[in-house]
Amino acid sequence: MDKLLLIGIDTRSMLNSALKLDYDIYSASYFSTSDTPSIRNQKIILKESDGESCGIFEDNFDANAILEMSKDYIDEVDHIIPISGVSPSDFSKKNRKKILGNHDVESVEDKFKFYGKIKDEFLTPMTFHVSDIDEAFEISESHPEIQFILKPVKGSGGYDINLLNNHEDVNFSEGEFILQEYVSGINLSSSVLSSENETKTITNSRLLTMNDFGDENSFIYIGNILPLTDKSIMSIVKDIESINNQMMDTSEKLIDKFGLIGSNGVDYILNENGLYVIEVNPRLQGTFECVERTFAINMLEAHVNACLGEVMEIPKARCYTYKKIIYSPTRNKYQKLDLDNIYDLPHIGSITEKDEPLLTIIDSDSDFERLYEKVESTSETVNRSAKRNQADAQ
Repeated sequence: MDKLLLIGIDTRSMLNSALKLDYDIYSASYFSTSDTPSIRNQKIILKESDGESCGIFEDNFDANAILEMSKDYIDEVDHIIPISGVSPSDFSKKNRKKILGNHDVESVEDKFKFYGKIKDEFLTPMTFHVSDIDEAFEISESHPEIQFILKPVKGSGGYDINLLNNHEDVNFSEGEFILQEYVSGINLSSSVLSSENETKTITNSRLLTMNDFGDENSFIYIGNILPLTDKSIMSIVKDIESINNQMMDTSEKLIDKFGLIGSNGVDYILNENGLYVIEVNPRLQGTFECVERTFAINMLEAHVNACLGEVMEIPKARCYTYKKIIYSPTRNKYQKLDLDNIYDLPHIGSITEKDEPLLTIIDSDSDFERLYEKVESTSETVNRSAKRNQADAQ
């Protein structure tokens, strides 16, 4: 039996799918949620315990620490699937050959290089590479009609993205940044399967950020609703079928252009000017479980088979699925919640800091209004519970 390593920030959802396949499974992750399957070959960085803080993810996460922790696994296994947080570029050339998925992702992970390669073919925001904050303001002042944002050259999840307003408001941390035209509109995403010879869009979805829930100008990823219909987009769009077709066509062209295989994602912003390409995610995406629920498929199996040359027939959607990550409204000590649609659960008694990810709501229903109401009701319940438990965490 071949040995397969899943490695990244959180392997819970992929582990559930991997355990249904004919592999000896290994896992290396940053998070250890209480609902993560326990397997024999498993390494975890964050050890949650009663009364102990889980800390600040942005401050503590380091992909190199996961790689160092799991170097014996990497040497031992036959195949590797990197998940969000660990890039194929982080592996040695020798171990990169074991990856089931894309090996060379530099041209899409480096956002400045990515925009440079696609700006003449697709609608994209105006983008500049900047070396310091003064250069950013100099460019901004030469385009007074445009609002700009600063974002890392390499990054994901919407972290470290800031509106460029004034020197006092900008956190220009270490690393390379791009200055980019701020495009307001509806965030959308495509999930695509591809082999070396065939590319198919599985589905399009509404991509949600904190901005969609009242946290103005926060671009942190918070979830998805799929498939993309006039209901799930929750906005007035004249021709949703045309948008779906345009997204499918553009996504497949982009995946082919960069020679990507397996499961990959493409993110967009839609407004009155058209469909802007924002980024390509050359790996399994946050929609993983949503796609599995809506289409009744094993996404890990679909990814592996596509990498080996076989792209599955895409079934019809059976239902809507809504995923919503809850970020803790206060510093709180987690207590058990009797809800059937919450995942990525903290260990009982562990402390989640304010604004850190607390848990994930995932639910499905053939009736969109009923689904939306249930997820939002669960969201309110979770937030109320967190606020009630804040005193215990002081």
